[in-house]
Amino acid sequence: MQEQPTVKKEEKKQYSKLNLGPTHPATHGIFQNVLTMDGEIIVDSEPTIGYIHRAFEKIAEHKPFYQITPLTDRLNYCSSPINNMGWHMTVEKLIKAELPKRVEYMRVIIMELSRIADHLICNSVIGVDSGALTAYFYVFEWRENIYEIFEEICGARLTTHIGRIGGFERDFNETAWRKIKNLLKELPKALKEFENLLVRNRIFMDRTINCGPISAEKALSYSFTGPNLRAAGVDYDIRQMNPYSSYQDFEFEIPIGTQGDTYDRFMVREEEMWQSVSIIRQAVEKIEKLQDKTSFHADIPSFYLPPKEDVYNNMEALIYHFKIVMGETDVPKGEVYHSVEGGNGELGFYLISDGGRQPFRLHFRRPCFIYYQAYREMIKGAFLSDAILTMSSMNVIAGELDA
Repeated sequence: MQEQPTVKKEEKKQYSKLNLGPTHPATHGIFQNVLTMDGEIIVDSEPTIGYIHRAFEKIAEHKPFYQITPLTDRLNYCSSPINNMGWHMTVEKLIKAELPKRVEYMRVIIMELSRIADHLICNSVIGVDSGALTAYFYVFEWRENIYEIFEEICGARLTTHIGRIGGFERDFNETAWRKIKNLLKELPKALKEFENLLVRNRIFMDRTINCGPISAEKALSYSFTGPNLRAAGVDYDIRQMNPYSSYQDFEFEIPIGTQGDTYDRFMVREEEMWQSVSIIRQAVEKIEKLQDKTSFHADIPSFYLPPKEDVYNNMEALIYHFKIVMGETDVPKGEVYHSVEGGNGELGFYLISDGGRQPFRLHFRRPCFIYYQAYREMIKGAFLSDAILTMSSMNVIAGELDA
């Protein structure tokens, strides 16, 4: 009797599951990706966010306007002063406050220092996740120097609560100006040395080029903004497209990439730091040429705490002080949207006021929340180690993602 040929059943391919986060240091925050793995290759991923959701928008609707600034600190805490300034400008747009040029230039200095600090963190962490630890330790000294400037101006370093609606709580002192000028003098040398460590480093290039690429069309379809969009080749920057705080008075370039990969995102942020140094230098020079040598706040007494000496001796100052501290300052009815170029992209504030002492509705447009949606697509088909680098180069900050 003839034997029948044995028919082998087609073996079903088996995949493994891997939890990347939420408590893994490589995720740069508390969020999770459940990866479907074929060996070392990522077949699919399922992102989960919300682990540190703090309901900032709802909290803000129960706070007086000037008490919302500490909430914005905790969005992208790597460059919190930009968040503070963006919120202050939103309220100023609603109340139609006009700021002196000196105040606007001082804000530009703080925002660009924050941008440098943000990019130093992002780019040095890209180095760490590609195996280069030296550059990380080196540039963090300069991040600390920037924080020392913030500390001199407002007394805080990370969550600064810097500035007020209408300007600053006090003028920059001589020590702050000296530290700013020293930074302008010394930082370019440090940036150049940092670039020498990584930019043409063959190992770094092999790890980052073609890692986590995204096209310009795809980036726009996901509503990318900031360095991640510019790395894909789109020259969109709020500071030039819709200038605020007198950015139209400054000359600077918008660096763009071509591939939208990790290397391009690194290089765009690197060049933006050089542009920020140039902007700060221009701002210092412009301030020195102004006839106004003392202004640090707009003339809006309803939002600016008067000097203590006036409070003790002047009834009107005492009234303003009481109303501000107790949150009894009414604002006009209105609906405004204001955006600034944050460290990660377009940070927007959509504010609706019903004429009361608190926002009727406040929505934060957090760039991290928007571009993180593309992460699943960007890492599909990549190695696990590439997923870490892609996340680093996107600069996903959990505080901004989960607000």
